Amino acid sequence: MAHIDYFFSTLSPYAYLAGTRMEDVAAKHGASITYKPLDILTLFGRTGGTAPNDRHPSRQEWRAQELDRQSKKLGLPLNLKPAFWPTNAAPSSYAIIAAQSAGGGDLGKLVHGFLAAVWAQDKDIAQDDVVRATLADAGFDPALADSGLLAGAETYARNLEDAVARGVFGAPFYITDTDQRFWGQDRIADLDMYLSGAF
Repeated sequence: MAHIDYFFSTLSPYAYLAGTRMEDVAAKHGASITYKPLDILTLFGRTGGTAPNDRHPSRQEWRAQELDRQSKKLGLPLNLKPAFWPTNAAPSSYAIIAAQSAGGGDLGKLVHGFLAAVWAQDKDIAQDDVVRATLADAGFDPALADSGLLAGAETYARNLEDAVARGVFGAPFYITDTDQRFWGQDRIADLDMYLSGAF
């Protein structure tokens, strides 16, 4: 059975624009998924990237245009200047890690719920009430927001090291069990083709 390691940040607009299409592709091919939330700004610093607010104005302008185009293309509403961005991604990331360990809900819905909270709903995913509500909406016990914080912190740090070691430099980033790497929500169709045996 195929497997996908999914590296992402709960602050990434491009991970938001991925929606749950990767989950659909995985289901189509019977592939399992391991969700690996990480600290994207630290990843940028370690792999030659630059934080969005520190990029040259021409890159910032292109990014704004591209995000607007992609959101319209995909039918996903997106606020280019969300009220709570950037914010602390750790609480939402720890909740995803805890939910993945506990099981019982829809992880794809949980991840997309946090991303939509930032980019479409102007909610602060660092706040406990937002984390709990998002967990509950995806079918998980809201109390997971309180449990496994130490394990969550350790896994969150380990995900970053794993990402650097395996060639991840942005988000969303998908790696198959055959070490095929796909960067960006606009490469999900290529991931589908690869799992189909097209290349």
